[in-house]
Amino acid sequence: MPPETVLSLRRLSKEFPTHRAVTDVSLEVPRGAFFSLLGPSGCGKTTVLRMIAGFETPTSGEVWLNGQPIDALPPYQRNVNTVFQSYALFPHLTVQGNIEFGLKKGSDAINRVNEVLKQVRLEGKASRRPSELSGGERQRVALARAIVLQPEVLLLDEPLSALDPQLRKQVRSELRDLQRRVGVTFLFVTHDQEEALSMSDQIAVMNAGALEQVGTPREIYCKPRTRFVADFLGAMNWIDGIGVRPEAVSITPQGRKATVASAVYLGSFCQIQMILENGEAILAQVAPGVSFQPGQAVCVSWNSEDECRL
Repeated sequence: MPPETVLSLRRLSKEFPTHRAVTDVSLEVPRGAFFSLLGPSGCGKTTVLRMIAGFETPTSGEVWLNGQPIDALPPYQRNVNTVFQSYALFPHLTVQGNIEFGLKKGSDAINRVNEVLKQVRLEGKASRRPSELSGGERQRVALARAIVLQPEVLLLDEPLSALDPQLRKQVRSELRDLQRRVGVTFLFVTHDQEEALSMSDQIAVMNAGALEQVGTPREIYCKPRTRFVADFLGAMNWIDGIGVRPEAVSITPQGRKATVASAVYLGSFCQIQMILENGEAILAQVAPGVSFQPGQAVCVSWNSEDECRL
């Protein structure tokens, strides 16, 4: 049985006086999914998020939540909540004060706040203020403040962008784990391919205001439908019009002849840039212990099932 759709965008478009930001976007978000909108800066993904939240009005098209259109509703009447890049925490309030801010007072509210504090693993820091927390902890407070209102969909606008790279990896793992434990549908906006691939159940790739492809991380990485998706999701060799990922290219005793142009050590692997006999460049990833020198003659090969034909 297919999963139930909680959020549906129906031919959504948005025009500003100077440009068209979103063009005819239609997609369905399954209930309970971690769903990502992925694309480069300026592709329209945040505008889509703002139209869902009610902060922007669509030029055309509709937003449906739980089988009902919500375009006419103001933001506070839509059962969605947003976590912004800046987190927008109240500096004068404690962690508990920030989380319970939007709740009606009462014993139910206290119980709900305590439950959410446990879910985000901040039970021992309820009395601290945002300035006393790490970046990752502040992010969890922002998530808790949104989750405590029990939204149908939680909208996340690049919430990890303010964190340093090492902390981002840690927090994205926590975020995925939290989503699974809480069960709230996440709609996550990011320009980071690794973030989207590592956390999402489904990904919608956007480019220039339009949808390029929707699918699982494996589908869009291994079976891209457009040249843009293929190149945006990671490095891709294009040989005679056929795409091959660098990790699928092997340096072998037999195969197509090539000459090593450069070898770069990147820790977990070495990146080998080569030139084929026909002059086309090809990139391969090999084990870090293997050594190649510029000018060295080699052969390359790959399996036909790893080819991307568009």
